[in-house]
Amino acid sequence: MLLRYKKAYEKIAMGLLSYMPGEKVVKKLQETIHKYENDEHWHLYLLKQGEDFIGLVGLKMDENSYTVMHLSVNPSFRGEGIGTEMILKLGELYPDLECKSNEYTKSFMTKCLNREDNPK
Repeated sequence: MLLRYKKAYEKIAMGLLSYMPGEKVVKKLQETIHKYENDEHWHLYLLKQGEDFIGLVGLKMDENSYTVMHLSVNPSFRGEGIGTEMILKLGELYPDLECKSNEYTKSFMTKCLNREDNPK
């Protein structure tokens, strides 16, 4: 289940964000979370499986598109298609918007969006 970020998830979100390049330092993590909390164009979602949060995806919204700014999966769950599942769920949430990537998410997004079983 993909859940929109709320303040109660802050520590979990910071932990998952810390797996992203450039997000290792606590001050930088706090700045990133602050942006998701206060900028209406930045949306953060967490993937919950059972009782555990196992993934995170952060978006920067534009008029006709969204850019995947952050994509992170708990290392214990990597290789299970969790990242792809989150991207596909975003496509369901925002079917009329183009999905883009940034320098950190580009390689994964290219692989994910070009899969043969991807309906997009």
